[in-house]
Amino acid sequence: MTGEAAADGGSGGGSFEFDRFEFVLLKRPASAPALSDEASAALQQRHLDHLTAMHAAKHLAVAGPFDEQPDESLRGLCLYHTGSIERTKELAERDPAVLAGRLEVEVMYLYCEKGAIRVPWSEP
Repeated sequence: MTGEAAADGGSGGGSFEFDRFEFVLLKRPASAPALSDEASAALQQRHLDHLTAMHAAKHLAVAGPFDEQPDESLRGLCLYHTGSIERTKELAERDPAVLAGRLEVEVMYLYCEKGAIRVPWSEP
């Protein structure tokens, strides 16, 4: 998708604009190192600090953990708005939890109707 697609299934009756975001799945790798409770809590705080910094730098629209999912390796998601998968991957891999091997990232594009997701720093 390049930013526009036919809203009526391709019959040419109208167009539909898309916003493109970078969707990051945070996953717990099978080989994640075990940490003490104290080390885990400290790493979690650094992880949250990283997400706060990404938001403050206007790269990250929203992030949050998963709960009650059937695949326990899925830990959370981040919705970035950097303009490229490569830039998002670079930023997401700077997360202290990723650097410590406790999380890994999968990055892909997410397209949604233009304006459906409001980026906090964008114009109203």
